[in-house]
Amino acid sequence: MGEFRGLLIPSLCFLFGAAAVLSELACKDSHSGPTYESLQSVFDKKPFRPATNLSNPTVTNISFTLYAVLGVNEKSQILTTFLWLRLYWYHEFLQWDPEKCGGITKISLPVEELWMPDIIVYEFIDEDKSQRCPYIYVNHTGQIRYDRMLRVLSSCNLEIFNFPFDVQKCSLTFGSYMHTIRDVRVSLALPIEQISENSKKYLETSGEWELVKIQGETDILKFGIDEWDIITFWVTIKRRPVLYVVNLIIPSSFLMLVDIMSFYLPPHSVDRASFKMTLILGYTVFLLIMNDLLPSTANGTPLIGIYFSVCLALMVISLLETVIITYVLHHSAMKYRPVPRLVRVMVLGYLARLICYTRPPSQPETPSNNITTGKTAHNSGAKTQSSEFATLFGWFPVAMADPQEKMKNVEVSQASPELQQICRDLGMVRAHIDSLRLQQDLEEEWIHVGYVLDYLLFRVYLVLITLYALVITCMWCIWYNL
Repeated sequence: MGEFRGLLIPSLCFLFGAAAVLSELACKDSHSGPTYESLQSVFDKKPFRPATNLSNPTVTNISFTLYAVLGVNEKSQILTTFLWLRLYWYHEFLQWDPEKCGGITKISLPVEELWMPDIIVYEFIDEDKSQRCPYIYVNHTGQIRYDRMLRVLSSCNLEIFNFPFDVQKCSLTFGSYMHTIRDVRVSLALPIEQISENSKKYLETSGEWELVKIQGETDILKFGIDEWDIITFWVTIKRRPVLYVVNLIIPSSFLMLVDIMSFYLPPHSVDRASFKMTLILGYTVFLLIMNDLLPSTANGTPLIGIYFSVCLALMVISLLETVIITYVLHHSAMKYRPVPRLVRVMVLGYLARLICYTRPPSQPETPSNNITTGKTAHNSGAKTQSSEFATLFGWFPVAMADPQEKMKNVEVSQASPELQQICRDLGMVRAHIDSLRLQQDLEEEWIHVGYVLDYLLFRVYLVLITLYALVITCMWCIWYNL
C-alpha cells in the first residue's frame, strides 16, 4: 500500500502539473470555440477537482431566488419552497483565448461530463424531484454557471401560536456534503439585499404567504476535526390572514354578538334558555367545521383555538346565568317565601343603585313594607265589604264584629242558615283573594330580584367579552404589523 501511494501521488502531481502548463484549450482556424479533442481531455478529468494546485480550494459562489412557498405543514414542521438556485465556480482546465477561437466567449456543456461541487441544503428531509438542467454555461475565463430549479422540503421550527397572523423564520443552509473547507469554500454571489429584492418581486403574486425579508451569514460547521464552509439564509415569511379572518373570526364574532343580544329577551321566559342552547349547538358545529382549517402541532395550541374555546365557555356561562335567573323567577318554593332582608338590602338596595336599575312607576319603592300594608288593607277591606253585605241581608258575622256590636246584634245573628253559609263562603273567597294578592306581591319582589341579578350579570358578561376582544385584537394587530 505504501508503494502504491508513493506511485499515485507523483502521478497526480505530474498530471496536474502538465495541466497547469497546458491549461488553455486549443482551437483550430476552422472551428469557433475550443476543439472537441481539447474538451475531451477535460472530460476525462471529471473525477478530479478542477484545480491545478489541489492545495487551493475551489470557491463556489451561491445565490438563489425564492419563487414560491408551496406549503407549510405545521404538524410535520415542514416548509416546502421552490428556488431557482445559481452556482458559480472556476474550472481551471476550461480556459481559452477568444481571439484564437473565433470570438467565442461562452459555450454550453453537458453537466454529466464535468466536475460539480456537491452543494446541498442541510435542512433537506426528502429527495428533490424537480427537473434538472442538463447543461451548464462555461466562460472563456473558466467560470461555470449552473442554474437549477430546486424544490426544497426543509425542516423548520414553525411557531403557530400567532395563527393566522403568524410570521415564520426558516433557515436554508447551503454547503458541501463531503468536501471540507480545504477543498471547497462557499461565498455569496450577490448581496443579501439583492437576493431579497429579487425574491420579493417574484413572490408578490404568491398565495397565502408573503416574503418579509431574507438574511444571510457565512459560518463554519465543525464536526470533530473536520470543518465545512456553509452559508445560512434566514427566510422570513408572513401569512396573509384575510381568508381566516373572513371564514373563522368574523362568523365567530357574529355568533357572540347574537349571544349578547339574547340577554334582551325576557328573563322570565324559558325561550331565552332554549335560544341559548340552540346557539351553543350551532357554535359547536361551527367549531367542528373550522377544525380542518386550524394548524395542529404537538408544540402548542394556536391562540385562535384558545379564542374559540373561550368564546364557547362564555356562551356556556351565559346559559348558566339564564338558568340561575330562571330558577329565581320560577322556583315554586320562593314564591311563598318573602325575600330575606340581606338579599333585599344587597340586591334591591346597593346592586340596584350600582347598575342604575329603576322599577316601573306603578310599583312601590319598599316592597316589604307594602306587602304588610297591603295585607292590612286587604283585611280591613274584607271587614268593610263583609259588614256592608251582612247589613244588606240583615246579618253581621260574629267573628268580624266588635264586642259591643255583638251585644247589639244578638237578634240579627239569629238569621237564616242560608245567609250564614253565604257569609262564610264570601269570607273564604275574600281570604283566597288576599292570599293571591300576597303571593302576587311576593312574586313581584322576587321578579325584581331576578331582574337586578340579570342586569348585573349581563353587564359583567359584557365587560368580560369587551376586555377579551380588545386584548385579542391588540395582540393580533401588533403581530400583524411586525
